[in-house]
Amino acid sequence: MILMITSSTTDAMSVLKGMYAAEAEYLAAGGPGDAAFAPLAPFFAADVVLHQADALPYGGVWRGHEGMEQFFLAMSRAWDTFDMVEQTFLTDTSPLVILTHVHARARATGRELDFPILQTITVENGRITEVRPFYWDTATIANACSLR
Repeated sequence: MILMITSSTTDAMSVLKGMYAAEAEYLAAGGPGDAAFAPLAPFFAADVVLHQADALPYGGVWRGHEGMEQFFLAMSRAWDTFDMVEQTFLTDTSPLVILTHVHARARATGRELDFPILQTITVENGRITEVRPFYWDTATIANACSLR
């Protein structure tokens, strides 16, 4: 039993860390609209589901590889920068729980924010199948991204 737990721990964490590395390369290559999504695709299950709070400019449920690609485009429209300054992995088995401190600058307004996000990320069979980010204050984030 311990061997199975160690194996799933390594798999879930290696998938997540691999995805973060691929995401950094994707963004460095120009990101949404400029770079190919292909390097990220292997880390996500074909039927992956990302749940974003509806109040966010990129809110809603994003499904599959096409949905993930569209999500990255929506995030790019909202944020000029979105830096994960510090991450704390609260679990190392699926579902992974990660507390992330973000520093971001809104594209439309230029406003800069620092805020936490808590995410649960489910990994099955070596692929991310579900992502659920939880924001403390969606209204502040939405306001920073809006010209209203």
